[in-house]
Amino acid sequence: MMVETPPTSGSSTRGWNSSAGYQRSCLRNKPFSQSYGSLHLHRLFVWQRNVGEEGSFGVLAVPMRPMPRLRPLAFNLTDFGGVGDGVTLNTEAFERAILAISKLRKKGGGQLNVPPGRFLTAPFNLTSHMTLFLAEDALYLELSPGAYSELLNCYLDIDEKYWPLMPPLPSYGYGREHPGPRYGSLIHGQNLKDVVITGHNGTINGQGQTWWKKYRQKLLNHTRGPLLQIMWSSDILITNITLRDSPFWTLHPYDCKNVTIRNVTILAPIFEAPNTDGIDPDSCEDMVIEDCYISVGDDGIAIKSGWDQYGIAYGRPSMNILIRNLVVRSMVSAGVSIGSEMSGGVSNVTVENVLVWSSRRAVRIKTAPGRDYNEHPDEGYDPKAVPKLEDISYTGVHGQGVRVPVRIHGSEEIPVRNVTFRDMSVGITYKKKHIFQCAFVEGRVIGTIFPAPCENLDRYDEQERLIKHSVSQNLTDVDYDF
Repeated sequence: MMVETPPTSGSSTRGWNSSAGYQRSCLRNKPFSQSYGSLHLHRLFVWQRNVGEEGSFGVLAVPMRPMPRLRPLAFNLTDFGGVGDGVTLNTEAFERAILAISKLRKKGGGQLNVPPGRFLTAPFNLTSHMTLFLAEDALYLELSPGAYSELLNCYLDIDEKYWPLMPPLPSYGYGREHPGPRYGSLIHGQNLKDVVITGHNGTINGQGQTWWKKYRQKLLNHTRGPLLQIMWSSDILITNITLRDSPFWTLHPYDCKNVTIRNVTILAPIFEAPNTDGIDPDSCEDMVIEDCYISVGDDGIAIKSGWDQYGIAYGRPSMNILIRNLVVRSMVSAGVSIGSEMSGGVSNVTVENVLVWSSRRAVRIKTAPGRDYNEHPDEGYDPKAVPKLEDISYTGVHGQGVRVPVRIHGSEEIPVRNVTFRDMSVGITYKKKHIFQCAFVEGRVIGTIFPAPCENLDRYDEQERLIKHSVSQNLTDVDYDF
C-alpha cells in the first residue's frame, strides 16, 4: 500500500480535491494481501472456468442454457439480422434491435438476447430501460482496425473510421493521450436510466492488440476509447459477464449514480497492454463493485474525478464507493488506485475483503500539486492547487512476500494526516530497514502491527490508550531504490 505525493517543484503534477472546500478522503476497513499459495490459485482458476481460450468456442456441443426474461418483452439479435459467424458485421443489427427497445420505455423496456456465437461489431449505443443479455459462449468481437484475427483466420482490413470521434470529457479538457477528440467506446451510453448488462458469462472482447501496437508505434491521432463507457446515467447494473482485451480502460462509468458491478471477470495481458485498467469509476456516486476477478495491464480499479483545472472546474467528486470481495492482479500498477486523475475530489471509499496477488502494489493513492500525479493537460493548471489527504484507515491488512509493506510519501506542502493502522501483519521479502516508509505523515497505530511502524506515528494499545506520542511527523524515511 502507498500514498504518494511527490515533493513540490516548478513542474509538479496531479491532484486530489476540489478547490472550493476540499472533500474528505476516507478509506475504511481494507484488508489487502499478496499471496502465491495453491489455495488462492485454485480460487482464481475456478473464477475463470467459463472464460476459456479464444480458439475453444464451439469445440464441445452442450445444450444452450435458457435465457431468462428480465423485461416484459425480449428479442433475439438474430431477429434483427444478427449473424454470429465471426465474419458478418452486426452493428446495424444491434442498432435496429436497440431502436426497437427504445420505443418500449413506457412498457418497462425490453431485453436483447445475444445467443451463442461470434458476433463481430463496430461501436453502438445503448438505450434506457434495456437489458443486454449475453448467452453462455456468446462472444462480441470488437471490430479492430487493421487486425488479423487468429480466431477467425482472416484479416480485418478496417481503419479507425468505424469509431466515432467524441469531444474530450469535460472534466479532462483534452483527450487523455492526444489533444482534441477521442475515440468512442465499443459499447456506449449517455443520459441513460435503468440499464442492465448481464448474461451467462458471455464475453465482450475488445481485440485490443492492434490498438496497443498502434499506440506504442505512435500511429494513433486520438485517444483510444474504453471497451464499455456509460456517461451521465443512473441505476446501472453490470453482472455475470466477461470483459477482455480492451483498447484502453475497460469499464468506465463517468458521472453516474447508483451503479452496481458484480461478478464480472476482466482480463488483459499483464504486460504490454497499456492503460487497460479494469474498472474506472470517474466522478461517480453511490457505487458497489463486488465479487469480481480482475487481471489486467494497469490498475485493477482506478477511482478518478477529472484532470487538473478541468476536474476542479467540473467539480464532481467520486464518493460513496464500496469495493469488496475481489481478486485482483496488477503487475504494472496497483490492485486499487485512487488517482491519477482525481482533481474533483474523492471521499468515503471503503475497500474490504480484497485479495491482491502477484502485483506491484495493493492499494495506491497518487496525487500532487496541480492535482494530477503524472502529467498536466496544458500549462493552465494551478501549481498552488494542492490536495488535502486525510482520514485514511487501514485495518486487517495481511500478506506475504512483500518488499515494502507501506510507503506514505507526503511533503511539507502536502502532509498526510489522520492515518490509522490496526491489525496488520505482512511477511516481508527483504529483512532490511526502510520497509515501513513515511514522510510528513501524522497518524496512529493501534495495538501491535508487523512490520514495526515508522516513527512518525503515535502508538496506542488495543484499548486505544495513548502509549507514545510522536514528535517526528515531518521525519522523512522514503527509499525508492528497492
